[in-house]
Amino acid sequence: MIVLGFMYYNTDMDILNIKYITKGLTVAIGIIIIWRGVWILLDLLDDFIFGGNHIVSAIGGIIVGILMLYLPDKNLKALERL
Repeated sequence: MIVLGFMYYNTDMDILNIKYITKGLTVAIGIIIIWRGVWILLDLLDDFIFGGNHIVSAIGGIIVGILMLYLPDKNLKALERL
């Protein structure tokens, strides 16, 4: 194993084999498709609940997002990385 800064490279494993690349692409595409579905559902919810008023839904989304980050640990340390 070779350590280069913050990256580890296992010299025993061929990192660029087709199985590794295929798995990585599959996971990335799956995450993108899930995010697209969530985005569309939230747009529909915005139209249904707020009548398409994007300002109200944006402010509500910010508040809900901050609460989701705050409630588990009762702090906002997750925002420090931003």
